[in-house]
Amino acid sequence: MSLNTLNDIFFSIVERDERVVMMHREAGHWVSTSSSELYRNVVGTARWLRDQGIKKADRVAILSENRPEWTIADFACQLLGAISVPIYATLTAEQTAYILNDSGAKIIFTSSEAQLQKAMVVRHETKLERAVIMDEVAGADPQYVTPMSAIMLAGPTSRDVRLDMESATVTPEDLATIIYTSGTTGTPKGVMLTHANMATNIACSLRPFGVKPGDSALSFLPLSHVTARHVDFAMLYHHVTLAYVPFLEQLPSALTEIRPTIFVGVPRVYEKIHAQTEIKTRGFPKHAIYRWALSVGKAHRRGILAGQEPTSWSWKIADHLVFSKIRAGMGGRAWLFISGGAPLGKELAEWFADVGIRIHEGYGLTETSPVIAVNNPANHKIGTVGKPLENLRVRIADDGEVLVKGPSVFQGYWHMPDETRNAFVDGWFKTGDIGNLDADGFLSITDRKKDLIKTSGGKFIAPQPIENSLKHNPFVGEAVVLGEKRKFPAVLIAPNFPVLEEWARENGVAVSSRAELVKNPQVHRVYEDIVGVLNQGLARYEQLKKVLLVADEFSSANGALTASLKLRRRAVTDRYQREIDELYEKAETERRD
Repeated sequence: MSLNTLNDIFFSIVERDERVVMMHREAGHWVSTSSSELYRNVVGTARWLRDQGIKKADRVAILSENRPEWTIADFACQLLGAISVPIYATLTAEQTAYILNDSGAKIIFTSSEAQLQKAMVVRHETKLERAVIMDEVAGADPQYVTPMSAIMLAGPTSRDVRLDMESATVTPEDLATIIYTSGTTGTPKGVMLTHANMATNIACSLRPFGVKPGDSALSFLPLSHVTARHVDFAMLYHHVTLAYVPFLEQLPSALTEIRPTIFVGVPRVYEKIHAQTEIKTRGFPKHAIYRWALSVGKAHRRGILAGQEPTSWSWKIADHLVFSKIRAGMGGRAWLFISGGAPLGKELAEWFADVGIRIHEGYGLTETSPVIAVNNPANHKIGTVGKPLENLRVRIADDGEVLVKGPSVFQGYWHMPDETRNAFVDGWFKTGDIGNLDADGFLSITDRKKDLIKTSGGKFIAPQPIENSLKHNPFVGEAVVLGEKRKFPAVLIAPNFPVLEEWARENGVAVSSRAELVKNPQVHRVYEDIVGVLNQGLARYEQLKKVLLVADEFSSANGALTASLKLRRRAVTDRYQREIDELYEKAETERRD
């Protein structure tokens, strides 16, 4: 089936008549959804939406963690030509109200009582007419709230010819969704994506990978984010069974229970796997065996990155003792690993290659639906984000900014004509990223243009590569390079506290709190040594002169990370402005003395 709209994905699933399309955990067991059940549930939901007066171009919000009902609500909107508006489940009521107001959504699908209450608190500030609740919740006001189970079960057991014909009137040029940017800076903007934007991107992105029926994947990245949404649509289109994981803390158990053959994650997830491995291999003799195994893996790195299976006896021993255990923690069956959403970092990619896992790093933006480039089995170069998709054109502007043109580039920002005009130059979309194309056509991304740090001496520093190198060390949870308009660069580090606290116990560092721990002189020497090693590989003007340790773990809950786990650089520096100023003032005093 040709792929022109998102409805083509839905009907391709229905026509396959498969026994297991999706899975979710219920009462301690994994429950499957067949293609016929999916059709009933989606059509039942679409009929209900139509009965509520929803028509083409109306906006419908989805406020939920990952679960089958999320995708069902989305498909139901697409059948009617309605525009789905995802909302991150971690957003506050105030942030939710902004998106509801700006989009003008009339109906909202909510996952739980907590999410429903969030919507109800702000209902009078918005255009919301009704809410749908996915969980079974007692006492919900039937005047405003409808249980989703009832509308799904009211769907037909045979094909609804009228709705099938109605869905055929949806064209590739129709808007499919408005996705609000996660807002690392400024007000979130509603990115308008058409069916053609998403469909053309989905048609190309997985083509080189050989994904096949019988493969399985976990849906754990937030579906409110364009990367997860794209991946799930693409997996379903390629006959891959999806198992939904609503909360990230459920990922380890889901990996060992489902044992997926495909793993798509963001760098933060891969970083946690690396950090946990470092923790588990501490102490003699485990650490000695682990370091030996890594040396064997490094010797075979080139072959692994070329997709070759090592056959040496040393590799087989290292694989048996160490590498197979790491893969077992990820389910043990995955043959395809993909990373997107943020820069992976070369050191982390190398570590995974050394343990026998080739990660295919990709790159894209919400505005490009999202994939611009991705490494694949036939064309793979570590340290790059791969070659651009075959239907996209990429060029580098004179100032180094990556520019993109093609069918997956968005239509503009909802109700923001000025921002839309400013996003393009001569018909090319300005990504806001600095990068380069090498002689072989591989794209590399240096940093976000707005994140480049300019010291008072006029030197420009790209912080992300430095931060990613630091985060590869198991003692480092997050790192933020400082130095804008300052005489020298420094770094703010949020430690990986499980690793640091274990080190403190082993080394007799007795403290009563994390606040005391980060102020301890011995602890500071640990991080100064880590930074000192990194500085040896940096240009003189890039070298980090001071280290600021903070007692917090960064998360989306405390505002340091976006809901899609990207660093909110401005929020972090604002939060610790006093400590940053004191660090530079102290350094200036020391210099004068």
